[in-house]
Amino acid sequence: MKYKAIIWDFGGVITSSPFESFNIFEKQNNLPKDLIRTVNSENSDSNAWAKFESNQISLDEFDGLFLEEVQKKGYNVKGKEVVKLLSGSVRPNMVEFLKELKGKYKLGCITNNIRPLEKDLEKNSNNNESKNAMLLFDHIIESSKIGIRKPNPEIYKMSYRALKVDPEECIYLDDLGINLKPARSLGMTTIKVIDPDETIRTVKGLLELNNVN
Repeated sequence: MKYKAIIWDFGGVITSSPFESFNIFEKQNNLPKDLIRTVNSENSDSNAWAKFESNQISLDEFDGLFLEEVQKKGYNVKGKEVVKLLSGSVRPNMVEFLKELKGKYKLGCITNNIRPLEKDLEKNSNNNESKNAMLLFDHIIESSKIGIRKPNPEIYKMSYRALKVDPEECIYLDDLGINLKPARSLGMTTIKVIDPDETIRTVKGLLELNNVN
C-alpha cells in the first residue's frame, strides 16, 4: 500500500489526553472516577458537550447545561470548570515525528474542539508549542468552525478531499475507538493511540521507513 497522507487527532494524540486532567480533578474533588467522561459520552449526539463542540451553544449555555447533566447523577460540576481542564501538554516525540514526515506525506488534522483553536491557544500556557505543532499540518479541520464533529463520517471525507487523496491512501490516528470506526469504514487504515512511542513505530512500519525500530 502506497500511503500518501497521515491524518491526526490533536488532543490525546499530539498532546496528552484531557481524560488525565479529568481524573485528577475528580480525585481532588471527591468525585467518581470518569464521571466527566461518562457524562460527555451519554446522548453523545445531543448532550451539552456535543452542542458545545459543534458551536451550537455558548460557553455560558454549556456551563449551565453541563451542570444539569451532572446533577442528574447527584453531583455538582459546572461546565466552565471542565473547560479549564482541556489544555494538554505537547508530546515532543509526536512533534518530532510530524517534522520527520513533513514534506514527504500530506499531513491533516481533525480535532473536536470547543471554539476556534487559535483562541484556545492564546490562553494556553503551552501555546507556543501547540501553535508550532499546528503549523506542521497541511490542513486542519475544527469541529467548532464547521459545525459537525467526529464521529460524523462527513468530517473525514472533508479531510481527505482537502488533502486530495483517496481514503485508502490515508492513515488515521485517534485515541478514541468511536472516532476510528467511521474512518475505517471509509477505507482508511486506522491506529488507536495508546502509547505514543508504539504509535510512531506502527506508523513507520506501515510507511516502510528505513529507520523503523
